[in-house]
Amino acid sequence: MIADNPPRLVATDVDGTLLDDRDAVSPRTAAVISRLVDAGAGFVLVTGRPPRWIPPVIAKLPAGMVRLCVCANGAVLYDAVDDVLLGAHTLEPDAVRRLAALAGKLFPGCGLGVERVGTAATGRVELGTVDEFLTGPGYVHAWGAHDGGPASRDELVARPVTKLLIRAPELTSEQMMATFEPEVGGIADLTFSHPSGLLEASAPGVTKATGLADVAARLGVTAAQTIAFGDMPNDREMLRWAGTGVAMGNAHPDLVGLADEVTAPNSRDGIAEVLERWF
Repeated sequence: MIADNPPRLVATDVDGTLLDDRDAVSPRTAAVISRLVDAGAGFVLVTGRPPRWIPPVIAKLPAGMVRLCVCANGAVLYDAVDDVLLGAHTLEPDAVRRLAALAGKLFPGCGLGVERVGTAATGRVELGTVDEFLTGPGYVHAWGAHDGGPASRDELVARPVTKLLIRAPELTSEQMMATFEPEVGGIADLTFSHPSGLLEASAPGVTKATGLADVAARLGVTAAQTIAFGDMPNDREMLRWAGTGVAMGNAHPDLVGLADEVTAPNSRDGIAEVLERWF
């Protein structure tokens, strides 16, 4: 339902939601975010992006707007001000190996990638770990150029990961999900944020909703006091969890059907159109 009172926590996806089609935050959206923060409401990014891809987003916003960021579809909680990880949920190597074998069976020739995290998005190495993206042979990145390092299949499955990516660009992501999900069981939580042949696997039960619930608990805010914006299936659980879930006008049909409200597209200030009712 649509809240009458101003939300105490505003959560938004990044790509296709906060960012417009020019990869920018519009002046109108930036202004309403400034007003809601000045009014005492919390503002949190909830994204499939890894921590190291957060600073460029924050640079597009007015200074001081964002501290807590839910990354990797809920697997990582990142403090963007102190550049430190506050928590991470990982898929263990045995699960990664089983998923990789299943993917190879169902999608012959598919590419695999893994996201791993350490203690800083800037690449500072501590305790032998670092925020990194590794890709195996044949992996075709969904967003063009990427910062992944090459790795053998054995290297990909050797350590816990926050996210396993399965790439088969000759298929749609919906086709991959329909084929893969029935075979996975409880090994992992599956979703996708790109339409062209990319599945994202996280630890069982880990979604953007669980990550956002963690932030809300830290801030003393309830689901009913939270509004969330999203555009792709990886936002589904978050929009269901929030007291008010808003799908963008450019959203995947799955989100349009479950949202409390559908706003304008990301290219036409959809977030601002809703938040200006209160701020």
